[in-house]
Amino acid sequence: MATDIRLKDELPTITDLLVESYTECSRMNHLAHEPLPSRDSVADILADLSEVLYPGYGRRQNLHHGNVGYHVGALVDGLHDKLTQQIARALRHELCEESPHVDCEAIAQPKAMELLRRLPDVRKVLEQDVDAAYRGDPAARSHHEIIFSYPGLEAVSVYRVAHELYTLGVPFIPRMMTEAAHAKTGIDIHPGARIGPGFFIDHGTGVVIGQTCEIGAGVKLYQGVTLGALSFTKDDDGNLTHGSYKRHPTLKDGVVVYANATILGGATVVGERSVIGSNVWLTESVPPDTTVLLEKPRLRLKGAKPAADDVSLMYHI
Repeated sequence: MATDIRLKDELPTITDLLVESYTECSRMNHLAHEPLPSRDSVADILADLSEVLYPGYGRRQNLHHGNVGYHVGALVDGLHDKLTQQIARALRHELCEESPHVDCEAIAQPKAMELLRRLPDVRKVLEQDVDAAYRGDPAARSHHEIIFSYPGLEAVSVYRVAHELYTLGVPFIPRMMTEAAHAKTGIDIHPGARIGPGFFIDHGTGVVIGQTCEIGAGVKLYQGVTLGALSFTKDDDGNLTHGSYKRHPTLKDGVVVYANATILGGATVVGERSVIGSNVWLTESVPPDTTVLLEKPRLRLKGAKPAADDVSLMYHI
């Protein structure tokens, strides 16, 4: 490797300039004794949770009813410790300035325990999600294939756990979890969204589900669907207000939304069993049992002029 050692003389100056920027751009660094939640630790927690929710599909094989209790017991014990530590770090960062002497571990442990108590019920909902994927996708050959390989189920599984932590008032970690799933699957589900059982995201890439979405039971989305905000409230200075005010749509039971449709607005409600077609831009409510489609565009192909009796190159889709 060719290296000009003289160029390294500039490195102390670069270091000084970077350190100066830590004061000038102070909102972009965390220089304190209290550690933040760890991305690696949250990823490790998600891996352990997957083992608990879907035993036998991950790192540990050859499980049976004789040894699964021991295996899961060890995982749950470790999850208690890992969750308590990471939740305490998140809480400490939220409370350290206002209440620096609060025992964050004492607050974190009950939240970790409550999440673990809820996992059996989470599994019951996920079983309905898996079955919805099997019933909704003719290409699915088995429930096993869905658990092994469907990115929609992976994103929804992470969301189900993250949502429980969100409802428990845990900062940072729920969003860290869903963003880890987002990075892996291309599916962005805010942990604050409320989603009923039997939820299926087919293909999935590019799906966005906002914080205040409400989605009923048995809903199916295809790739590229956006459930977003139409407008945002602002304060007296014109700055966006932050919070969980209703700004994303509601999809009632049995709704199907096809690829690349966009549904916006907190007042927008899609009624039961309605179908929203591909590429639709929807900002108003739809009654139950309604199909919303774009008018068919005309497809124009440019090339050799067709024969008089050959009209196959000009048609409607």
